[in-house]
Amino acid sequence: MNYLFSYISALLFGLGLGISGMTDPSKVIGFLNIFGSWQPDLIFVMVGAIAFHSITFKMITKRQTPLFNTSFSLPTKKQIDGKLVLGSLFFGIGWGLAGYCPGPVIASLVTLSDSIFTFIGAMLTGMAFFHYIFKPLFLGKETPKALF
Repeated sequence: MNYLFSYISALLFGLGLGISGMTDPSKVIGFLNIFGSWQPDLIFVMVGAIAFHSITFKMITKRQTPLFNTSFSLPTKKQIDGKLVLGSLFFGIGWGLAGYCPGPVIASLVTLSDSIFTFIGAMLTGMAFFHYIFKPLFLGKETPKALF
């Protein structure tokens, strides 16, 4: 039941991204271009998502356990540190340059566009670079055995 609910949630999320235009990189870049020809329509998507999450998160976490799992998987780390800021910075730069982030790019796979596969290749390369080079050198962690 957990897998079925996860699949339905992912399907609804992907449909929402497509309907809202979040899978169109030119629309996303237009939204991020606040000093040029700004396209503010995606702010409604964000405000709607924040409002929906604010209401449903409180309702769901009042339960003792989730409907289809034994416990909630919530983040335990509460502080903002340099790794979070640096990761957010890289994510934002990549989002601004490409107009894609991981969720919408997966939903956009159905288009079979070359730019989608280029982005996914770059994303996987960046993930591998972080896990195999950056993390062992700068964060003092031992190299993971596998990327996924």
